[in-house]
Amino acid sequence: MFAERFKRKLTARREENLLRDPPVIETRAGKHVYIDGRRVLNFSSNDYLGLGVSRALGNRVAENFRRYHSSASSSRLVSANYSLIRRAEKEYARYFGYEDALFFPSGYQANIGVLSAFFDKKDTIIFDKHIHASSVKGMALSGAAFRGYRHNSMAHLEKRLRIHAQGPTAVLTESLFSMDGDMLHIEAFGKLRRQYHFVSIVDEAHAFGALGDKGRGLARDVADIAVGTFGKALGFFGAFVLLPEQLKEYLFNFSSPLIYSTSLPEAHAASAMDILEIIHDRDDLRMNLREVSHLMKESLIRRGFRVTGDRHILAVEIGREDRAVAVAKHLLGKGVLVLPARFPTVPLNRALLRVSMTALHTEADIGFFVNTLAEVFHDTGPADR
Repeated sequence: MFAERFKRKLTARREENLLRDPPVIETRAGKHVYIDGRRVLNFSSNDYLGLGVSRALGNRVAENFRRYHSSASSSRLVSANYSLIRRAEKEYARYFGYEDALFFPSGYQANIGVLSAFFDKKDTIIFDKHIHASSVKGMALSGAAFRGYRHNSMAHLEKRLRIHAQGPTAVLTESLFSMDGDMLHIEAFGKLRRQYHFVSIVDEAHAFGALGDKGRGLARDVADIAVGTFGKALGFFGAFVLLPEQLKEYLFNFSSPLIYSTSLPEAHAASAMDILEIIHDRDDLRMNLREVSHLMKESLIRRGFRVTGDRHILAVEIGREDRAVAVAKHLLGKGVLVLPARFPTVPLNRALLRVSMTALHTEADIGFFVNTLAEVFHDTGPADR
């Protein structure tokens, strides 16, 4: 019974060009990956500053894991509430400008853990319709009423607030959106926050480390709670939530993903503090990231492509799912890895290529990508433009 159901669903996905079948990566070397023995230029990584392949950071992480134990071997609420982890959390709070911080094993768990714990059926959450899937899951688990507003539309957000802001209300958004690559309208959002007095939760996963003064992100002036990840510009793994001290105590008592998960180990905390030192001093990487991202966007637009994105995430509009799959497949054959974003990640028939820029990319890489993409469009037929 179950096997037949699963088979039907997979077959339907395949026929709709929605089946997820990622390439197998043999190894990674800087801005390249190796697939079937071939070196391929990678434009699908969230390693925005290149720290994830940094030998200097790798050596410090290795030393921390030699010094400390490989596993916490317990949840945080049992025997893994180590002083070193608490110290690292305080350092992150200080650096990013919040009262306290709390580490989670992943960004997915962080978003679920925060939203499912803080809100219940008496509350209303108003959310940008392009937020991450983990936030959507967290809202559903909370039991709160939730209402979406058009992506990055402060006018539509205000309409929602006029209707729903009578009781306890929170607004959920991102500072740099993970698929579209555009940025939150900080000033307008802050004005609405002052007027309607909602609690704001801002996902800064794609901004921390890469954007703002010394990589401190974009939304400190408008966020009551911020979510970040180590697995993107910070070049590591895990996640952190920045929040008021009292709310940290609340999560310790009511957040299931925290209570019932094995804690990140002490070596992780030590490495996290090392990462703060690194990102503080790497304005050069952030500047290079900004320059290559701007050059990529302008180069694509000059060749006639429709492109969105304000910084290092660029979305090249394709249209049909089958078209996006074909383009990505041909690009891989020519030595470029960039994957299509398809339904349900983006709306149906609004598929795109999500291009992730890193500080490791060069002007020559950009020229190769743009020329290869233009060639693929020419070779594979008329584009959805």
